[in-house]
Amino acid sequence: MAFELPALAYATDALEPHIDKMTMEIHHGKHHQAYVDNLNKALAGTDSANAKIEDILKSISKFPMPVRNNGGGHYNHSLYWSIMSPNGVGSPSGDLAKAIDSAFGTFDAFKQKFAEAGTTRFGSGWAWLCLKADGTLCVCSTPNQDNPLMDIAECPGTPLLGMDVWEHAYYLKYQNKRPDYIAAFWNVVNWTAVAERFAKAK
Repeated sequence: MAFELPALAYATDALEPHIDKMTMEIHHGKHHQAYVDNLNKALAGTDSANAKIEDILKSISKFPMPVRNNGGGHYNHSLYWSIMSPNGVGSPSGDLAKAIDSAFGTFDAFKQKFAEAGTTRFGSGWAWLCLKADGTLCVCSTPNQDNPLMDIAECPGTPLLGMDVWEHAYYLKYQNKRPDYIAAFWNVVNWTAVAERFAKAK
């Protein structure tokens, strides 16, 4: 079965004023749709056409670059939409909060480290909060549409929270002010959804 563009769980204007309606319409409806279409083209007629995207990414070194770029683009954006909501939960709680405090000291220290990962990523890419194989949390960034699930990742792990720092994610509203977009991003993070990913990954 071909990959499909996932529907948003909220309206395209629901994340305003932090992420504007036009950006959401273009980002979801055009950019993400293009990743899905190109991924399906790249896998058409292969044994992997019906594979799970996670399984493809975990062995991405065996695939040509179009699968890496578009498969990563599809997975990354699907995660991105799912961990945002109009009424973002301001901070994590429970086991996730404890794990963040254990790994980074405080929630504010984590936010600073995560923001730095996004701010200092040269060019296009992503910032991540991941669960490592040893059960601890880490923050890292990846270039382009790479992610920590890929077997070529410098920071392997299971992504829990992902922030898109490609210019198409913020340029219409924030122009070249990536730090302003990153600061606004915290207002729409759904920590309940992140905590569910954490519980499942454990």
